[in-house]
Amino acid sequence: MSEQPLVLIVMAMEAEAAPLRASLGAAPAVPPDWASSLPVRLAVADHAGVDIVLVTNGTDPRTGVDCIGSTAAALATQVALDHTRTGLGRRPDLVLTVGTAGGWNRAGASIGDVYLAWDRFVCHDRRIDLPGFNAFGRADLPAADLRAHADALGCRLGVVTTGDSLDESPEDAARILASGAEVKEMEAAAVAWIGSLHDVPVGAVKAITDLVDSPVATAEQFSANLATAADALQRTTLALLARLGEEIGADV
Repeated sequence: MSEQPLVLIVMAMEAEAAPLRASLGAAPAVPPDWASSLPVRLAVADHAGVDIVLVTNGTDPRTGVDCIGSTAAALATQVALDHTRTGLGRRPDLVLTVGTAGGWNRAGASIGDVYLAWDRFVCHDRRIDLPGFNAFGRADLPAADLRAHADALGCRLGVVTTGDSLDESPEDAARILASGAEVKEMEAAAVAWIGSLHDVPVGAVKAITDLVDSPVATAEQFSANLATAADALQRTTLALLARLGEEIGADV
């Protein structure tokens, strides 16, 4: 890879990642030796003046399903960052956590809307009622400032909240309201935490598959709208990468 801007994209589900990987013409990459037995899948590409490393959490060998959730996302992010460090000798200019998410009617969200994270990532299901641990549980990690791109891409802005359950419990709902979050998903705060440990900014592109406060079950909405959201993710992420190539490239 050349000394163009380097963006690391982290995705959880193969159905979300496959269209983007194909559009980028991404080629498989070998993970670091220590991660060779892990399900994480790496690919590299060059698009619109940006060097790209695309990592997916991979498939769970025991159950055969995508490794969704915060644990797998943190692991995949660490593997990919180690790949950029040892394999490319570089640190990414930006990490993007890209995927599907839930929104709320009360916040004006619609199926297919795409959000850019702003101004932070939070957690809604890490309830640690111990002195000093409450703040760790909430996360409150900063999101990279992508606001300048929102209007041009037709994206909304919102705080992204992460939890390891698809549904929303009453306790989760109360914490989400208190945080002001408008996007609910299962990986972003974990990616942001790993990014913070490496001093790399983390942003998010999230497409809405389900409305949490709809009378229709979340799982039913997700299944019905996944293809639509994956298409929106692909189009928005490609357009964002082109804009980032101009923006970051001018500063490199």
